[in-house]
Amino acid sequence: MNFDLTINYKTILTKIDWIVFFSILILTIAAIIYGQYRKKRQKKITSDKELAFLDLLLMGRQLTLPMFVATLVATWYGGIFGVTKIAFEQGIFNFITQGVFWYIAYILFAFFITHKVAKYKALTLPDLVGQMFGPKAGKLSAVFNFFNVLPIAYVISLGLLIQALFGIPFLQSMIIGVTVVVLYTLYGGFRAIVFSDIVQFFVMCIGVFLVLAFSYKIFGGIGFLKANLPTSHFSPTGGVGIATTLVWGFIALSTLVDPNFYQRVFAAKNVKVAKRGILISTIIWILFDICTTSGAMYARAVIPEAASDKAYLIYALQILPDGIKGLVLAGILATILSTLDSYLFIAGTTVSYDMMPKKLKGKVYIHNSGIIIVGIIAVLMGVVFKGNIKAVWKTLGSYSASCLLLPVLYGYIFPNKIKDYQFVFASILGVITVTIWRNISIPGFWQNVDELYMGIIATSLGLASYGLVDKYFIKRKNNGCVT
Repeated sequence: MNFDLTINYKTILTKIDWIVFFSILILTIAAIIYGQYRKKRQKKITSDKELAFLDLLLMGRQLTLPMFVATLVATWYGGIFGVTKIAFEQGIFNFITQGVFWYIAYILFAFFITHKVAKYKALTLPDLVGQMFGPKAGKLSAVFNFFNVLPIAYVISLGLLIQALFGIPFLQSMIIGVTVVVLYTLYGGFRAIVFSDIVQFFVMCIGVFLVLAFSYKIFGGIGFLKANLPTSHFSPTGGVGIATTLVWGFIALSTLVDPNFYQRVFAAKNVKVAKRGILISTIIWILFDICTTSGAMYARAVIPEAASDKAYLIYALQILPDGIKGLVLAGILATILSTLDSYLFIAGTTVSYDMMPKKLKGKVYIHNSGIIIVGIIAVLMGVVFKGNIKAVWKTLGSYSASCLLLPVLYGYIFPNKIKDYQFVFASILGVITVTIWRNISIPGFWQNVDELYMGIIATSLGLASYGLVDKYFIKRKNNGCVT
């Protein structure tokens, strides 16, 4: 077979491909409408404002196991162009950094966190943090939460796909994509996201599997890859060293403070559903990552000179038969949409519920305004990051893992030991440290130390030093030395 480094999507896609592609989009819209139909039949929920808001945010805490798995799996893979770019450039390094590290985090969440958070009956992650540590910690975590769930990477992914398919400039492509997602998210809330995720879950899984299956059929297995790829593509560290690789391990642990994970756990019918759902999802994620990593490595072996951010798509559309191309294309779109809508919704929730004063909490119009504002900010930030998805993940992940993760983990391990101001002091110290380390020139050995490590050290020292100082003054006060 002869492969092109770039393709004309208008000529490579046949009528049957477009029929399949748009049929899946129509099926997704039908699923959203069906979800709203089911909601309207529950008169008790729609007639009570408090229960209506609970339904908007968490679908009334009625997620069953199949729904939980479908929405959790679908939500986690919006950056498909990011992971396939890493796999194209560095091979199985992608499976380690974007897969194995995350599986460890998922299992930790399932066995050690799901039962801990259930007793709080929280609606959001900042709500949970506020109950665990205090109101100021809750407000600060809402700020972290907001930046953590800005869907920049997924807006970029959607923009790249629309740009590739229709030749529209990147900025306009992002605007068009975000507008469509915002509209259906406003229409149905979390319920719309869950029901659309059910369709998208099946389509995205089938899509990446078919790319791998046809690759194996055409070119053979591991022998072909070893013969046509650099040896570094089979190195777990991808040629960047252990220290840099482990940075992604800490970023993966940010799952333990990821608001989308918590939202699904809060929405589950019970703890058993949440725990089993996470474990089942992890198995599916492993299979999914095998498919995407291998598919991107085949792309590198076949068209090594292609642009790495679009190589997977260019390669896939040249090996697949008519009809299947439309299905895989819809699967890639589903992968992006299923994450983008969730992040937009969570960010809107953070604005309307966690950041607003008490008298404005629970107002649907503020929630919807928040979603729109977040969509605009995400597009603007997509321009700032110049379409670099890996840079987005690295930047936001460093702040989340070093400044929010540790205080929350310590709170789980040592309940009621960390105070409100202690949480705030340590987290802010971590933010300052990460920001300084990112923006100054460090000579010698220290220039190779990632900002994430410095943030972790600063946050840990902040927690420890505040606790020691606080104990010192309490002891002096009890001894009558402080008036």
